[in-house]
Amino acid sequence: MFGVIRNAFKIADLRKKIRFTLLIVLVFRVGAAIPLPFVSLGTDGLSTGDGSIIQYLSMLTGDAFKFGTLFALGISPYINSSIIMQLLTVAIPALERMSKEGEEGRKKIAAITRYVTVILGLLQSTAYFFYLKNSGNFLVYNGTPLTGGALVFAAITIILMLTAGTALIMWLGEQINDKGIGNDISIILFAGILANFPSAVISLGSGFIEGIKGTEGATQYLYYVPIVLVLFLAIIGFIVWMDNAERRIPIQYAKKVVGRKVYGGQNTHMPIKVNLSGVLPIIFASSILSLPSTVTMFWNPESGFWKGFFDFFKTTSWGYAVLYFILIILFAYFYASIQYNPIEMANNLRQNSGAIPGIRPGKPTSDYFTKILSRLVLLGALLLSVVAILPIIFTLVTGYNVSLGGTSVLIVVGVALETVKAIESQMMMRHYKGFLD
Repeated sequence: MFGVIRNAFKIADLRKKIRFTLLIVLVFRVGAAIPLPFVSLGTDGLSTGDGSIIQYLSMLTGDAFKFGTLFALGISPYINSSIIMQLLTVAIPALERMSKEGEEGRKKIAAITRYVTVILGLLQSTAYFFYLKNSGNFLVYNGTPLTGGALVFAAITIILMLTAGTALIMWLGEQINDKGIGNDISIILFAGILANFPSAVISLGSGFIEGIKGTEGATQYLYYVPIVLVLFLAIIGFIVWMDNAERRIPIQYAKKVVGRKVYGGQNTHMPIKVNLSGVLPIIFASSILSLPSTVTMFWNPESGFWKGFFDFFKTTSWGYAVLYFILIILFAYFYASIQYNPIEMANNLRQNSGAIPGIRPGKPTSDYFTKILSRLVLLGALLLSVVAILPIIFTLVTGYNVSLGGTSVLIVVGVALETVKAIESQMMMRHYKGFLD
């Protein structure tokens, strides 16, 4: 990886793209540190709760959501908008036809996605304001809580600034795609999550130092911190292996004679990644499971059925780990079903005069793809579950809370691998050797 980056800086064009991307990341981090007007959350910020949606959004935004800054919403409205458009493209025939119209169709889909992003940003900004209003004296001016017309003015200002911040982040991501190294919003998401790493490292280091000093109740850190570091490295290696794993289906193309030339006739393979759904099943599952914990931020019963119900969904319970495991598998199948169509794959293969050895074209080929995809989705979902649940199980067994969950590590490593591959491909187009050689 370091060799790729070093060689990339030797190419003027790539060096310019990398610097531009770093500049966009810097702008994002500056915006994530600019506080909103009339908002005073102090040094502790909002209470994130255990497994609540606020804790999840704070992780994605590098604590910008927690401390009420300009980019508090991060790229979550754009992610939600993209997911909604993907689902609607499958459900609405007009959008499906538009997506198949080539470049012009994709531009129209992208434009609709931008409008939906702004609408979602406006709705989330409004919800964020009312949460601030109902959570305490966070809306102040010169130390005095806002009321009446001043509160209305503050509401309009905060909502519009948060919506503008959402639109600006979306624009920054598009600039990375157009003038940078690519991967648009993934780079923004990467920067937001990576901003939490220093605090996690400081927490591990301080706990280990206290254990060395022999501080009462801190001797356990002498054992837990090294285990966490080994676990962290093991998860990274596992994610790299999982990201590169693929099932190669052999394909044979028939020979075609055009004039005096013979085309086709070669044997090749169709690679299908084991992790077909990427990190989306984990994001969906964690979002669903965060809803009960979010409700407790507004209503937290002290006893009875509802207390047991909400305690069941805390990240410190075995029930949460089991539900997390089940939901990841379900969402993996759901996402793969809307992204991969075995019948369409079989038709495309037949139109290109290709066939799978030993499998007849048509329905037998589509049935074969269905069987392969179902097995790969299950295997990929199980591998994702290992990454997501392993830190939770470690916390349940040892009682030591791991600051960085499997979701954040999976996103960071996945984006890093995609970015390096994008740089490597651009270098290969310019006849430069990268780490693959």
